[in-house]
Amino acid sequence: MEVLSQVWNIIRDFFVNLYQTEHRGLLLSAITIVTLLLIKAILTRPIRAYVYKRALKEANADNFMLTWTFVWIVIIVIFGVISLSGSIQALGISAGFLGMIIGWSLQQPVTGVAAWLMLILKRPFRIGQRVIIAGIKGDVVDITLTHVILDQVGGTIVGEERSGRSILIPNAILFTQTITNYTFEVEYILSEVPVRITFQSDWEEAEKILVGAAKQVTANTIEITGEEPYIRAELFDAGVLMRLRYRTTPEDYAKDVNDIVKIIYKEFSENDNVEFCYPHSEVLYSMKNPPPPIGASEELPTDFSRPSPRGGIR
Repeated sequence: MEVLSQVWNIIRDFFVNLYQTEHRGLLLSAITIVTLLLIKAILTRPIRAYVYKRALKEANADNFMLTWTFVWIVIIVIFGVISLSGSIQALGISAGFLGMIIGWSLQQPVTGVAAWLMLILKRPFRIGQRVIIAGIKGDVVDITLTHVILDQVGGTIVGEERSGRSILIPNAILFTQTITNYTFEVEYILSEVPVRITFQSDWEEAEKILVGAAKQVTANTIEITGEEPYIRAELFDAGVLMRLRYRTTPEDYAKDVNDIVKIIYKEFSENDNVEFCYPHSEVLYSMKNPPPPIGASEELPTDFSRPSPRGGIR
């Protein structure tokens, strides 16, 4: 123990005497640089392993590590130069001031990188999934250090099909925006096709046609999910609104609706027991009194007050 104590005293006296000389600035600068290099080396290994393991693309991990290295080089150079003054107090004040300046000027980029780290940690969505961010709907194409790139859905068209436009959303806004993920936990979403039928239509026949159309179009999905299409109905003024509901993928949403509607339309056209309910008007003539003799000048009475027995708007 005495030997270790003597060695420690010798090292301490050496640095104290050196610090009191005119070369104390060089000494403080060297100590600062070595300390920062050690901190960088200690932090880099676990961060590198984690980033490369969780990053969705290796190129994004490469860019993050390059940014990490560049930031450390800048910090080491700045603090190394400041340390040449030989004043620890000046070093501390400069560190605080520099941190404030960097935090203010690089707020958005730093927030963007922090959001990217949040994305690879929490993974609220992945590449290829359909999401809504800041009111913009699209399929995720890439997640970079600064932006989320979406292949826009809708936009120039109405519906759930890709428009071909690429939307770049800054990562920084992800902390304050609600994110809707179509397939966060499940791959298939619930979709529906509303069909209006008249009161005179055969309910069971209409339901059979609707469910059969959905089964025909989504057979593969039914086999995977085990969920059959079903009907939810409600009454309205002119008839019955039947909502056909079934499972599908976001990518097949528009195509499945089109195919199902096509089959339903064909089946309804060939079936006399079911009829679409649509807005139309009918005029019916009714004679309460027998017609006058031929040649009589009296006009035939008419009555337009009796409503039509068929569904629809009269």
